[in-house]
Amino acid sequence: MSDERLEALAKAAGLAIDWVDADGKPQRVTPEVLRTVIDKLGYRAETTEQIHENLKRLEAENSDSHLPPLLTADHGQPVDLSRYFSADTPFNLTQEDGSRLAARLDLRGFLPAFSNSGYQQLDIGDQTLTIAVAPPKSPSVVALTGRSRAWGLGAQVYSLRRHGDGGLGDTQSLEQVVRTAAAAGADALAISPLHAMFSADTHRYSPYSPSSRLFNNVLHAAPASILGERAWQTALERTGLAGELKRLESLELIDWPAAAKAKLTLMRSLYDEFLENSSPLQQDYSTFRHAGGEALENHCRFEALHAWQVREYQRYDWRHWPEVLRDPRSAEVARFAQENAREIGFHAFCQWLISRGLERAQGTARSAGMGIGLIADLAVGADGGGSQAWSRQDELLPDLSVGAPPDILNRSGQSWGISAFSPTGLKRHGFRAFIEMLRANFAHAGGMRIDHVMGLYRLWVMPQGADPLEGAYLHYPLQDMLRLLTLEAERHRALVLGEDLGTVPDGFRDKLIERGILGMRIMLFEQDHDRSRFWPPTQWDPNALATTTTHDLPTVNGWWQGNDIEWRAHIGHTDEARRVHDQEHRANERRGLAEAFTAEGLLERDADVAVEQVVDAATSFIGRAPAPLALLPVEDALGLKEQANLPGDVDKHPNWRRRWPLESDVLLKGDAPQRRMRLLDEARRQSDPEESGSK
Repeated sequence: MSDERLEALAKAAGLAIDWVDADGKPQRVTPEVLRTVIDKLGYRAETTEQIHENLKRLEAENSDSHLPPLLTADHGQPVDLSRYFSADTPFNLTQEDGSRLAARLDLRGFLPAFSNSGYQQLDIGDQTLTIAVAPPKSPSVVALTGRSRAWGLGAQVYSLRRHGDGGLGDTQSLEQVVRTAAAAGADALAISPLHAMFSADTHRYSPYSPSSRLFNNVLHAAPASILGERAWQTALERTGLAGELKRLESLELIDWPAAAKAKLTLMRSLYDEFLENSSPLQQDYSTFRHAGGEALENHCRFEALHAWQVREYQRYDWRHWPEVLRDPRSAEVARFAQENAREIGFHAFCQWLISRGLERAQGTARSAGMGIGLIADLAVGADGGGSQAWSRQDELLPDLSVGAPPDILNRSGQSWGISAFSPTGLKRHGFRAFIEMLRANFAHAGGMRIDHVMGLYRLWVMPQGADPLEGAYLHYPLQDMLRLLTLEAERHRALVLGEDLGTVPDGFRDKLIERGILGMRIMLFEQDHDRSRFWPPTQWDPNALATTTTHDLPTVNGWWQGNDIEWRAHIGHTDEARRVHDQEHRANERRGLAEAFTAEGLLERDADVAVEQVVDAATSFIGRAPAPLALLPVEDALGLKEQANLPGDVDKHPNWRRRWPLESDVLLKGDAPQRRMRLLDEARRQSDPEESGSK
């Protein structure tokens, strides 16, 4: 079997044969790994005949004669169609505003430049396609807020607390935090992912491993804010769950299965009452279902099917269902939907509640004075056994897991257990799944953070269950995806942030800058690691947001005290020798950070420093960066010691379970958070060239 032909097939499918690791060393994917990954992409490569057949298939799809259903273009630039049509070919163009143009391609085979961004319909030859015309950049911080140096907070929604929430943060708590932050001068509140999970499998609750990125986690709904307090109290009486809710609300850590069981039981009672008593909100619910279309219907069908398969057969993954149920378009699925219409309606009802709750929270943010409001968090992928993978099988890769190759931070590599888009599937279907995902996440937000934004260019993929070493980089149509992202951001007047940490391809950040997408810079990483010397904030990247830490890293308090090091030793990730080494290194880092703070006049030289002072100094430090946006996590606003998530652990550290100590209406009103928000606001104003220059 020819390795050259195998490599040709791999390249045609978008796989990289050669790559450079985190140490700068060239690496090459073995033929055995290539063959396995290619197979999971849908192209068998066991024999020479299979390789030849699939190579011809891919070459035909990529040929000049194969016109895709959607092409992307840039505003003000002509569109090259010469690979598909000859010069002077007549066409009819219907622009999004309804205007029409009948003309011919020029002598080069180009369409004339578009003066408006949007989705334009082109009829040419005997074919019809969409031209997605992107603006030059996505909306900027200054365009949205009127300030070149804005700030906000970062919040884990599940950690929020209020009386009546049932032991789990919800959109009503979110509204309360938004009001307090806005009153202090914040323009944004970045939130943890609220993607839809599995209602029938509540032991899965990591927000970065969702069932679908098209819909929301219904457990974060606050039904009383939509249906009224009376309806909620009636449901409590009917279910007898008032005592259970009180118990759940008293817990320091979230009991996800118990909280989910109680919340879903209450929402079923609310749904029954909603249907029986002809609520005046039924029209709004019906409008929501109609607008949700096929995507919402499929998700609700999946939820009902999944619950049935789990309950009766313990089948948690749709790939293990009977074959007639694996296709959402099958007659058997349609028959199930007809026979279980009320159950499917219940899941739509839950999605309606959470959607309207998020709409209220964003409305509250904007009316309270936030220029951006909520910043949604987009996970890098979805569970291959979940709703989105089932609904969009032609556009996702459920048999491949996304992760990372071995790098400086993790020498074993990583497998995140989530699936990603199929590059060829996206092109074949006009990027439908990508566009609908963007719209879903922009719907009730003024911004979006994209986790592992390098996934727009390439992702490290491996077969489900395989070692990360048995993977390869899969490339994506970067320019197409950036154009669509920029177009949808403009349509929703939303900021775009990209988490560009880890191994970043050369030139990739320049592509983000060109499109007005902000990267991320974290105080704990902004240092010369060999010398533990932290860069002054004035040297930080002006094209990235500034923050103290993230959900995957220790809080400032925890980092200063080495809490993360002790946790890793406690759960067995490191031995005693490594723990001692890490603490010694951290002592050097502490000295380096204290020196950086002292140089900025934020700490006194050689003074005994209290943790509270360190957190205050860190707040002002990030505020002085030239970043258009600075985000302070609520954990650091409160000065908390524990972090939200400890990567690499599932059971021993309480990942995604920590609740904050006070109720949301008073959470940020204490002396410490008020002082830190004031420090951040002052630092932002002082670093703003327009504001400082006007004084």
